[in-house]
Amino acid sequence: MTSVLASGVPVDRRMLIVIGASTGGTEALRDVLTALPADLPPVAITQHMPPGFTRSFAERLDKQCALHVKEAVDGERMLPGHAYIAPGDTHLSIRASTFGYMAQLLDTEPVNRHRPSVEVLFLSASRLAGPGCVGVMLTGMGKDGAQAMLALRQAGSYNLAQDEATSVVFGMPREAIALGAAHEVVPLPQMAARIVAAVRHQYTALTSKHSGDMFFSMPGTGRG
Repeated sequence: MTSVLASGVPVDRRMLIVIGASTGGTEALRDVLTALPADLPPVAITQHMPPGFTRSFAERLDKQCALHVKEAVDGERMLPGHAYIAPGDTHLSIRASTFGYMAQLLDTEPVNRHRPSVEVLFLSASRLAGPGCVGVMLTGMGKDGAQAMLALRQAGSYNLAQDEATSVVFGMPREAIALGAAHEVVPLPQMAARIVAAVRHQYTALTSKHSGDMFFSMPGTGRG
Protein backbone atom coordinates (compact mmCIF):
# COMPACT_ATOMS: atom_id res chain seq x y z
CA MET A 1 0.00 0.00 0.00
CA THR A 2 1.16 3.51 -0.70
CA SER A 3 0.53 6.80 1.07
CA VAL A 4 0.49 9.88 -1.15
CA LEU A 5 0.10 13.11 0.76
CA ALA A 6 -1.66 16.34 -0.15
CA SER A 7 1.34 17.76 -2.00
CA GLY A 8 1.70 14.54 -3.98
CA VAL A 9 4.81 13.57 -1.98
CA PRO A 10 4.70 9.97 -0.72
CA VAL A 11 6.11 9.34 2.76
CA ASP A 12 7.63 6.15 4.10
CA ARG A 13 8.97 5.79 7.64
CA ARG A 14 12.38 4.82 6.25
CA MET A 15 12.72 8.26 4.61
CA LEU A 16 14.64 11.23 5.93
CA ILE A 17 15.98 14.57 4.67
CA VAL A 18 19.27 15.89 6.11
CA ILE A 19 20.61 19.40 5.51
CA GLY A 20 23.98 20.93 6.36
CA ALA A 21 24.89 24.61 6.25
CA SER A 22 27.32 27.16 7.66
CA THR A 23 28.18 30.71 6.56
CA GLY A 24 25.14 32.20 4.82
CA GLY A 25 23.10 29.20 5.83
CA THR A 26 20.52 30.94 7.99
CA GLU A 27 19.24 32.88 4.98
CA ALA A 28 19.56 29.86 2.67
CA LEU A 29 17.64 27.66 5.11
CA ARG A 30 14.90 30.26 5.34
CA ASP A 31 14.58 30.33 1.55
CA VAL A 32 14.49 26.53 1.29
CA LEU A 33 12.26 25.71 4.25
CA THR A 34 9.66 28.36 3.50
CA ALA A 35 9.28 26.89 0.00
CA LEU A 36 8.82 23.27 1.13
CA PRO A 37 5.39 21.66 1.59
CA ALA A 38 4.30 20.54 5.04
CA ASP A 39 3.92 16.87 4.21
CA LEU A 40 7.49 15.69 3.82
CA PRO A 41 9.60 13.12 5.65
CA PRO A 42 11.36 14.41 8.79
CA VAL A 43 14.03 17.03 8.10
CA ALA A 44 17.19 17.09 10.26
CA ILE A 45 19.36 20.22 10.02
CA THR A 46 22.83 21.10 11.21
CA GLN A 47 23.58 24.81 10.87
CA HIS A 48 26.79 26.03 12.44
CA MET A 49 25.52 28.38 15.17
CA PRO A 50 26.67 29.26 18.70
CA PRO A 51 24.59 28.33 21.75
CA GLY A 52 21.62 30.52 22.56
CA PHE A 53 20.61 31.31 18.99
CA THR A 54 19.20 28.11 17.51
CA ARG A 55 15.95 28.06 19.51
CA SER A 56 14.97 31.59 18.48
CA PHE A 57 16.08 30.85 14.92
CA ALA A 58 13.83 27.77 14.84
CA GLU A 59 10.93 29.71 16.33
CA ARG A 60 11.21 32.42 13.67
CA LEU A 61 11.28 29.83 10.91
CA ASP A 62 8.33 27.99 12.41
CA LYS A 63 6.20 31.12 11.99
CA GLN A 64 7.14 31.38 8.30
CA CYS A 65 7.04 27.75 7.16
CA ALA A 66 4.41 25.16 6.33
CA LEU A 67 6.68 22.67 8.10
CA HIS A 68 6.82 22.73 11.89
CA VAL A 69 10.37 23.90 12.69
CA LYS A 70 11.88 23.36 16.14
CA GLU A 71 15.14 22.95 17.99
CA ALA A 72 15.87 19.24 18.33
CA VAL A 73 15.38 17.55 21.73
CA ASP A 74 17.30 14.45 22.71
CA GLY A 75 15.26 11.26 22.31
CA GLU A 76 12.28 12.79 20.55
CA ARG A 77 10.60 10.96 17.69
CA MET A 78 11.20 12.65 14.35
CA LEU A 79 7.86 13.17 12.66
CA PRO A 80 6.92 13.83 9.04
CA GLY A 81 6.10 17.47 8.43
CA HIS A 82 8.67 18.57 11.02
CA ALA A 83 12.17 20.06 10.73
CA TYR A 84 14.64 19.65 13.60
CA ILE A 85 17.58 22.04 14.05
CA ALA A 86 20.68 21.01 16.00
CA PRO A 87 21.07 23.12 19.15
CA GLY A 88 24.12 25.36 19.25
CA ASP A 89 27.25 23.63 20.61
CA THR A 90 25.57 20.18 20.40
CA HIS A 91 25.86 17.53 17.69
CA LEU A 92 22.63 16.22 16.17
CA SER A 93 22.66 12.53 15.25
CA ILE A 94 19.94 10.11 14.13
CA ARG A 95 18.88 6.94 15.94
CA ALA A 96 16.56 4.22 14.70
CA SER A 97 13.24 3.70 16.47
CA THR A 98 10.25 1.41 16.01
CA PHE A 99 8.40 4.15 14.18
CA GLY A 100 11.23 5.60 12.11
CA TYR A 101 13.90 7.87 13.57
CA MET A 102 14.72 9.64 16.82
CA ALA A 103 16.93 12.66 17.48
CA GLN A 104 20.09 12.04 19.47
CA LEU A 105 22.04 14.99 20.88
CA LEU A 106 25.73 14.48 21.64
CA ASP A 107 28.02 16.64 23.75
CA THR A 108 31.12 15.00 22.31
CA GLU A 109 34.25 16.63 20.90
CA PRO A 110 33.96 19.01 17.93
CA VAL A 111 34.31 17.37 14.51
CA ASN A 112 36.08 19.35 11.78
CA ARG A 113 36.34 22.05 14.49
CA HIS A 114 32.56 22.31 14.68
CA ARG A 115 29.91 21.40 17.21
CA PRO A 116 27.30 20.87 15.87
CA SER A 117 28.97 19.20 12.91
CA VAL A 118 27.38 18.32 9.59
CA GLU A 119 29.71 15.31 9.49
CA VAL A 120 28.05 13.79 12.56
CA LEU A 121 24.53 14.22 11.18
CA PHE A 122 25.33 12.94 7.70
CA LEU A 123 27.29 9.92 8.92
CA SER A 124 24.47 8.84 11.21
CA ALA A 125 22.01 9.18 8.32
CA SER A 126 24.28 7.15 6.04
CA ARG A 127 24.27 4.29 8.53
CA LEU A 128 20.52 4.27 9.12
CA ALA A 129 18.59 5.89 6.27
CA GLY A 130 20.76 5.09 3.22
CA PRO A 131 18.47 4.74 0.20
CA GLY A 132 15.64 6.41 2.10
CA CYS A 133 17.65 9.61 2.50
CA VAL A 134 17.94 12.90 0.64
CA GLY A 135 21.08 14.87 1.55
CA VAL A 136 21.48 18.61 1.00
CA MET A 137 24.61 20.73 1.37
CA LEU A 138 24.03 24.47 1.47
CA THR A 139 26.42 27.42 1.56
CA GLY A 140 29.25 27.28 4.08
CA MET A 141 32.94 27.79 4.74
CA GLY A 142 35.33 24.85 5.00
CA LYS A 143 34.63 21.20 4.34
CA ASP A 144 32.50 19.99 7.23
CA GLY A 145 30.20 17.22 6.05
CA ALA A 146 31.72 16.73 2.60
CA GLN A 147 33.27 13.34 3.33
CA ALA A 148 30.13 12.20 5.13
CA MET A 149 28.03 13.31 2.17
CA LEU A 150 30.07 10.93 0.03
CA ALA A 151 29.30 8.17 2.57
CA LEU A 152 25.62 9.11 2.22
CA ARG A 153 25.79 8.73 -1.54
CA GLN A 154 27.59 5.40 -1.26
CA ALA A 155 24.83 4.22 1.10
CA GLY A 156 22.17 5.09 -1.48
CA SER A 157 21.16 8.65 -0.61
CA TYR A 158 20.26 11.15 -3.33
CA ASN A 159 22.32 14.29 -2.73
CA LEU A 160 22.01 17.94 -3.73
CA ALA A 161 24.62 20.69 -3.35
CA GLN A 162 24.06 24.43 -3.68
CA ASP A 163 25.77 26.03 -6.67
CA GLU A 164 28.57 28.59 -6.48
CA ALA A 165 26.59 31.49 -7.93
CA THR A 166 24.00 31.46 -5.13
CA SER A 167 26.30 30.45 -2.24
CA VAL A 168 27.54 33.12 0.16
CA VAL A 169 30.64 30.95 0.64
CA PHE A 170 31.19 28.09 -1.79
CA GLY A 171 33.27 25.97 0.58
CA MET A 172 31.27 23.02 1.89
CA PRO A 173 29.29 22.52 -1.34
CA ARG A 174 32.46 22.76 -3.44
CA GLU A 175 34.22 20.14 -1.31
CA ALA A 176 31.25 17.78 -1.56
CA ILE A 177 31.02 18.25 -5.33
CA ALA A 178 34.78 17.68 -5.73
CA LEU A 179 34.47 14.34 -3.91
CA GLY A 180 31.65 13.23 -6.19
CA ALA A 181 29.18 13.29 -3.29
CA ALA A 182 26.45 15.29 -5.06
CA HIS A 183 24.10 14.00 -7.72
CA GLU A 184 23.00 17.54 -8.61
CA VAL A 185 24.38 21.07 -8.24
CA VAL A 186 21.37 23.31 -7.69
CA PRO A 187 20.78 27.09 -7.54
CA LEU A 188 19.20 28.10 -4.24
CA PRO A 189 15.86 29.24 -5.76
CA GLN A 190 15.37 25.74 -7.22
CA MET A 191 16.52 23.78 -4.15
CA ALA A 192 13.11 23.21 -2.53
CA ALA A 193 11.63 21.85 -5.77
CA ARG A 194 14.62 19.56 -6.28
CA ILE A 195 14.31 18.25 -2.70
CA VAL A 196 10.67 17.32 -3.34
CA ALA A 197 11.65 15.64 -6.61
CA ALA A 198 14.47 13.75 -4.85
CA VAL A 199 12.05 12.51 -2.17
CA ARG A 200 9.81 11.12 -4.90
CA HIS A 201 12.84 9.53 -6.58
CA GLN A 202 13.98 7.83 -3.36
CA TYR A 203 10.48 6.67 -2.52
CA THR A 204 10.16 5.04 -5.93
CA ALA A 205 13.54 3.34 -5.50
CA LEU A 206 12.58 2.06 -2.03
CA THR A 207 9.19 0.71 -3.00
CA SER A 208 10.48 -0.96 -6.15
CA LYS A 209 12.84 -3.05 -4.01
CA HIS A 210 10.94 -3.49 -0.77
CA SER A 211 7.41 -3.81 0.46
CA GLY A 212 5.86 -2.25 3.34
CA ASP A 213 5.49 -0.34 6.55
CA MET A 214 4.32 2.93 5.14
CA PHE A 215 4.15 6.12 7.13
CA PHE A 216 0.60 7.36 6.64
CA SER A 217 -0.14 11.05 7.04
CA MET A 218 -1.87 11.71 10.32
CA PRO A 219 -3.74 14.84 11.40
CA GLY A 220 -1.32 17.32 12.89
CA THR A 221 1.85 16.07 11.18
CA GLY A 222 2.11 19.31 9.21
CA ARG A 223 0.41 22.65 9.12
CA GLY A 224 -3.08 22.56 7.68
